[in-house]
Amino acid sequence: MPACGLDFGTSNSALGVVQGGVPVLAPVEGDATLIPSAIFFDFETHGRVLYGRAAVDAYIGQHDGRLMRALKTVLGSSLMDEKTAVGRKRIALTEVVEMFIRHLKNCAEDFAGCAIDQVVHGRPVRFTEHDDQAERRAESVLEDIARRAGFRDVVFVYEPIAAAFHYEETVTREELVLVADIGGGTSDFSVIRVGPERRAEVDRRDDILANAGIRVGGTDFDRFLNIDAVMPLLGLGTQLITKDLPMPGALYYELATWATINFAYTQRNEREVAELVADSRAPDKTVRLLHTLRKRLGHRIAFAVEDAKIALSEEMQTTIPLDFLERRLSAETSQTAFDRAIADKTRKLREIAGQCIADAGVRPDQIHTVFITGGSSRVPAVREALSLAAPTARMTSGSDLLSVAYGLTREAERRFR
Repeated sequence: MPACGLDFGTSNSALGVVQGGVPVLAPVEGDATLIPSAIFFDFETHGRVLYGRAAVDAYIGQHDGRLMRALKTVLGSSLMDEKTAVGRKRIALTEVVEMFIRHLKNCAEDFAGCAIDQVVHGRPVRFTEHDDQAERRAESVLEDIARRAGFRDVVFVYEPIAAAFHYEETVTREELVLVADIGGGTSDFSVIRVGPERRAEVDRRDDILANAGIRVGGTDFDRFLNIDAVMPLLGLGTQLITKDLPMPGALYYELATWATINFAYTQRNEREVAELVADSRAPDKTVRLLHTLRKRLGHRIAFAVEDAKIALSEEMQTTIPLDFLERRLSAETSQTAFDRAIADKTRKLREIAGQCIADAGVRPDQIHTVFITGGSSRVPAVREALSLAAPTARMTSGSDLLSVAYGLTREAERRFR
């Protein structure tokens, strides 16, 4: 009976099985081996649940329903105990995560042609930054979710370690590697010795010199770009007439954060923003905010911002189209502005990478290679921060979105063969 390696990611997910001793990624949406970590509850067709790109397309196509994305950020946060409204009922957010993982398991079983009840499950080095009790609980909750989804044997492996195992298959000599997995919700680092003679060993504990993690990732970069470039067009930073106070900012941050967008859609928020229109010194912008709430457009804005973030990995300037919000409306932004908006986060990435090297008991100039993976590893400011942590090392990358899944699947073959 085959085991699988499962990379449940904040933005995207993948899983694979071993066939003929070779890790093979399973198709999870049509022929694609990568699926957006998204669920859409379709209210127009009672009881229909869509996953991945189909979920996103249904939302963009303005089907009546509820889109949920960045599900992984629930773990290790206060949202872990929350419920959310889906039509006329309320379900736990952890139950939504379970539905998504069960869907992935079903895809793997369809591909393998048999039941799969053993999994090497990826996890970040840190779900939280400073709360060890919450850390243990987050892994326990994720393990419970995996078991409820149908897995009997669940083994967790740090995601950067899995990426290191995938990278190791390409090396021709022994190296000391800093692995940086810059994901959607967390960034994780490992210092590990890799080499052709080491890859066949089952017990690699002596090769793993240090691990570190921080709750910073691509969804944070989306949020800060959203706040910097788009939310001012909805009134953030404007003033109210009464007492010359600023527009309340909490709602803007809720709308700009993937995991909390749906929580902004309340009758109370609509009522309060409607009252603020008359008191606003920029009523046209406040009306846009009200329209966003009434038409449930927060995710549309977030997708447009995410596309801009990706574009800024290659271009110095880009336009964020917002014509779905108002005719001819758009936001202009640049790589310079984006770098400035996320400067505090990239500084923390450099610090935690440096700390991981120090914890390994080696000097930065002893690191041969910085292997970067994860979708947000493409952000130029992130690459610059990591290069400063190990200035003499060469920087390389593999499959940004699939390295972890390949590594977890290889580890599943080692653990359960």
